[in-house]
Amino acid sequence: MPKITAPDGARLFYSDEGDGVPILCLSGLTRTGRDFDYAMPALAGHRVIRMDYRGRGRSDWADYKSYSLMQEGSDALQLLDHLELEKAAILGTSRGGLIAMGLALAAKNRLLGVCLNDIGPELDPKGLDVIMGYIGRNPAFSTHQEMAAQMPELMVGFENVPASRWLEEVRKHYDETPRGLQITYDPKLRDAVIEAGAVAAPDLWPFFDALAGLPTAVVRGNNSDLLSADTLAEMCRRRPDLIWANVPDRAHIPYLDEPEAVEVITRWVSAL
Repeated sequence: MPKITAPDGARLFYSDEGDGVPILCLSGLTRTGRDFDYAMPALAGHRVIRMDYRGRGRSDWADYKSYSLMQEGSDALQLLDHLELEKAAILGTSRGGLIAMGLALAAKNRLLGVCLNDIGPELDPKGLDVIMGYIGRNPAFSTHQEMAAQMPELMVGFENVPASRWLEEVRKHYDETPRGLQITYDPKLRDAVIEAGAVAAPDLWPFFDALAGLPTAVVRGNNSDLLSADTLAEMCRRRPDLIWANVPDRAHIPYLDEPEAVEVITRWVSAL
């Protein structure tokens, strides 16, 4: 398994597939590079790089205080350095999009463009409450099949999702063990998020505005509880050239293989 070693000794897993424009895929808060499995057909013909953040998936667990946006952004830049890439585009899902906006402010010279999946510079408190309800906790299910059967009720805002997709999702993000389903990340990520939330959140609009001049796109779940329609409207006002779409029957987060999402990704990649 390819890994890089961060300055603090944490070994971070990544994958690197294909040729062409390099696209670094950064996943959601508790997720892994497998977030982008469904997006791969839309990214065909390009070099797709995926990384598991420290404390998630196949990367090492570390001091939970290092589970921060700043550190994860630094890890992403180290990966680009390791791969000898001067620049890359970023496809960022949720937390990955926040990291991308942070890099636009701190290291814009390393970016070719940014596509944000259901994230923006304002976070709806309703969505944050949902996240805090599950982060760092193992689900109360014994098997993948058992949890998959309940997903249509658990995932409010998602419609017309086949049972096979729910099972794929559960298998990706939870390990089945004799003790029941287990999360695939360090439970102390919860502590990191709580401590980060105790500090006044910065105004993120300057981070979004830092994307000026870079091809920028947004995919929003039409039923999202994290990225509001009003926030997306303001993003469009500030960036009239923004490539965007609402994906029907999706909340937080779209899978990125929906027709609307594929069209956005295709247009964005063409603009890089």
